[in-house]
Amino acid sequence: MKSIIQTNKQCFLCGSQSDLHEHHIFYGTANRKWSEEYGLKVWLCPQHHNMSAAGVHFNRDFDMALKALAQAVFEKVVGTHEEFMRIFGKNWI
Repeated sequence: MKSIIQTNKQCFLCGSQSDLHEHHIFYGTANRKWSEEYGLKVWLCPQHHNMSAAGVHFNRDFDMALKALAQAVFEKVVGTHEEFMRIFGKNWI
Protein backbone atom coordinates (compact mmCIF):
# COMPACT_ATOMS: atom_id res chain seq x y z
CA MET A 1 0.00 0.00 0.00
CA LYS A 2 1.27 3.44 -0.90
CA SER A 3 0.54 5.93 1.90
CA ILE A 4 1.89 9.41 2.57
CA ILE A 5 0.41 9.21 6.07
CA GLN A 6 1.63 5.89 7.41
CA THR A 7 4.82 3.90 6.89
CA ASN A 8 4.34 0.93 9.26
CA LYS A 9 1.92 -1.87 8.43
CA GLN A 10 -0.14 -1.74 11.61
CA CYS A 11 -3.51 -0.38 12.64
CA PHE A 12 -3.24 3.38 12.54
CA LEU A 13 -5.26 3.67 15.74
CA CYS A 14 -4.26 0.77 18.00
CA GLY A 15 -1.08 -0.64 16.43
CA SER A 16 -2.47 -4.15 15.87
CA GLN A 17 -0.76 -6.07 13.08
CA SER A 18 -3.50 -8.70 12.59
CA ASP A 19 -5.99 -8.93 9.72
CA LEU A 20 -5.40 -5.37 8.51
CA HIS A 21 -7.66 -3.54 6.07
CA GLU A 22 -6.52 -0.82 3.69
CA HIS A 23 -8.72 2.25 4.33
CA HIS A 24 -9.12 4.96 1.69
CA ILE A 25 -9.61 8.12 3.75
CA PHE A 26 -11.64 9.81 1.03
CA TYR A 27 -14.04 7.19 -0.31
CA GLY A 28 -16.85 7.10 -2.80
CA THR A 29 -16.41 6.65 -6.52
CA ALA A 30 -14.25 9.66 -7.44
CA ASN A 31 -12.58 10.33 -4.11
CA ARG A 32 -11.47 6.73 -3.66
CA LYS A 33 -9.49 7.07 -6.89
CA TRP A 34 -7.82 10.25 -5.62
CA SER A 35 -7.06 8.64 -2.24
CA GLU A 36 -5.36 5.83 -4.13
CA GLU A 37 -3.41 8.15 -6.42
CA TYR A 38 -2.13 10.45 -3.66
CA GLY A 39 -1.59 7.81 -0.96
CA LEU A 40 -4.30 9.08 1.36
CA LYS A 41 -4.77 5.68 2.99
CA VAL A 42 -4.06 4.04 6.34
CA TRP A 43 -4.06 0.49 7.68
CA LEU A 44 -6.86 -0.32 10.12
CA CYS A 45 -7.70 -3.47 12.07
CA PRO A 46 -11.26 -4.79 11.58
CA GLN A 47 -12.37 -3.23 14.89
CA HIS A 48 -11.29 0.24 13.77
CA HIS A 49 -12.32 -0.14 10.14
CA ASN A 50 -15.81 -1.54 9.74
CA MET A 51 -16.51 -4.29 12.27
CA SER A 52 -17.62 -2.26 15.30
CA ALA A 53 -19.13 1.08 16.30
CA ALA A 54 -15.55 2.27 16.94
CA GLY A 55 -14.73 1.75 13.26
CA VAL A 56 -14.09 4.69 10.99
CA HIS A 57 -17.15 3.85 8.86
CA PHE A 58 -19.42 4.24 11.91
CA ASN A 59 -17.53 6.78 14.04
CA ARG A 60 -17.93 10.25 12.54
CA ASP A 61 -15.35 11.86 14.84
CA PHE A 62 -12.69 9.34 13.80
CA ASP A 63 -13.63 9.76 10.12
CA MET A 64 -13.43 13.57 10.31
CA ALA A 65 -10.10 13.43 12.19
CA LEU A 66 -8.58 11.20 9.49
CA LYS A 67 -9.88 13.50 6.75
CA ALA A 68 -8.39 16.58 8.46
CA LEU A 69 -5.07 14.78 8.91
CA ALA A 70 -5.05 13.62 5.29
CA GLN A 71 -5.72 17.16 4.07
CA ALA A 72 -2.93 18.58 6.25
CA VAL A 73 -0.44 15.97 5.03
CA PHE A 74 -1.50 16.48 1.40
CA GLU A 75 -0.99 20.24 1.72
CA LYS A 76 2.41 19.74 3.35
CA VAL A 77 3.75 16.97 1.08
CA VAL A 78 1.86 16.99 -2.22
CA GLY A 79 0.41 20.37 -3.12
CA THR A 80 -1.31 23.55 -2.08
CA HIS A 81 -4.63 24.12 -0.32
CA GLU A 82 -6.07 25.27 -3.65
CA GLU A 83 -5.03 22.01 -5.31
CA PHE A 84 -6.59 19.99 -2.50
CA MET A 85 -9.83 21.97 -2.85
CA ARG A 86 -9.86 21.52 -6.64
CA ILE A 87 -9.46 17.75 -6.28
CA PHE A 88 -11.59 16.98 -3.20
CA GLY A 89 -13.98 19.96 -3.22
CA LYS A 90 -14.20 20.36 0.55
CA ASN A 91 -12.09 21.78 3.35
CA TRP A 92 -11.80 19.31 6.26
CA ILE A 93 -9.54 21.41 8.48
